[in-house]
Amino acid sequence: MNYQDEKEKLEDLKIGWHWTKILISWGGLLLLLTVFGMWGCPRYSVYQQNLEGKAELAKATQNRQIRVQEAVAKFESALYEKQADSTRAVGVAIANQIIGSSLRENEDYLRWLWITDVAGANVDKTIVYVPTETNLPILEATRSSQVKKE
Repeated sequence: MNYQDEKEKLEDLKIGWHWTKILISWGGLLLLLTVFGMWGCPRYSVYQQNLEGKAELAKATQNRQIRVQEAVAKFESALYEKQADSTRAVGVAIANQIIGSSLRENEDYLRWLWITDVAGANVDKTIVYVPTETNLPILEATRSSQVKKE
């Protein structure tokens, strides 16, 4: 064997050793990534579940606060409506008292109001008032001239 052949063999060995180093490096890197994945995936899953739990808790807390605020708003609304109804009822009671006291001894006005109400109804009716001892009117339901004899 000559020097050139030995030099080529040595070069072939160097190239072979070079590829071996590359394969070992990639194999080691793959092994390292596998070990890291086996160690990290369960930890990431726990971390992710922790974050999801925190998010659900924050959402539940927010929803509870919203429901509380809605209940407070309904309560305040009911209080204001109660106050408005009470004020309205007091006003109606005072108005009724004023009207009642003004009509108590004012029979002429009541009679005029009754007549104008019936006359303004645009109904073809004839009202006959017959005074009685109790001062109640007797209304004639039909007139004898309107009844047809057959």
